[in-house]
Amino acid sequence: MRRLPPLTSLKAFEAAARHQNFTRAAAELHVTQAAISHQVKQLEEWLGMKLFERRGHALTLTPDGKAYLPDVAEALDRLTAATERLTSRTLAGPLRITVLPSFAAKWLMPRLSRFHAAHPEIELDLVSTEESWDFSSKHFDLGIRLGQGRWSGLQADLISQEWLTPMCSPALNARKPLQTLSDLRLHPLLHDTPRDGWSRWLESAKAPVVDARKGAGFTDSSLALQAAIDGHGVLLGRLFLAADDIAAGRLLTPYRQRMKNDFSYWLVYPKASALKPRLMAFRSWLLAEAETCQR
Repeated sequence: MRRLPPLTSLKAFEAAARHQNFTRAAAELHVTQAAISHQVKQLEEWLGMKLFERRGHALTLTPDGKAYLPDVAEALDRLTAATERLTSRTLAGPLRITVLPSFAAKWLMPRLSRFHAAHPEIELDLVSTEESWDFSSKHFDLGIRLGQGRWSGLQADLISQEWLTPMCSPALNARKPLQTLSDLRLHPLLHDTPRDGWSRWLESAKAPVVDARKGAGFTDSSLALQAAIDGHGVLLGRLFLAADDIAAGRLLTPYRQRMKNDFSYWLVYPKASALKPRLMAFRSWLLAEAETCQR
């Protein structure tokens, strides 16, 4: 019978030793810094010896830690290689996904090359549609939808909560700066769905009287964001979808006030599909990308 410490503790130790930093190890393994510290402490207690010296924020390996690291790293590498050889035979093939057009255009497509690089054996078949779907026909393996996470008979994993805030192009703001809430009167308001979003945001922000009824409306969030980028007005936009445009300087958010939307983005699939390797590979990648985007 093999006497082995927990695999999670070994992974935490190897990542922390390689980075010589608990925070960077936590980011790599998609856990908290406290979780890494706990796992390393658990391994040290299991072994009955110290693996790290901690002096303030500095982290160095003890002689025992230095002796242990090469063997642990080699063992993890061999496990990884063996797992990849095995799963590559079951991962290969198509994965059929139905996805909202706005989510596909503004968030998924700019990141999809990273999934292809990680899983070249999985062939994605994307169908961009606002319509409902029926998994009983087996036409789709999973869907990405906006809702409240309640779909009968289906597993729903939260991708991101949606927050709304005004956003506009830098050029529009330069012409007539948005410094106070009353400055919204100087610009056309652009409306994404739901149409009453501006009225609710203005009320929650305790803004002065602004006519929220006027302005162009859009049923597709990617079109609404493009209208804002092109300077057609100020949009009450979805922060998750606008993340890349804000980071690139195509949009700016002049106010701190944010409003939680009634709906969130969810990854939805039949509960019976939870053991399918292709689906789980995409799920793990998607949720990790979404977590990184929200940091």
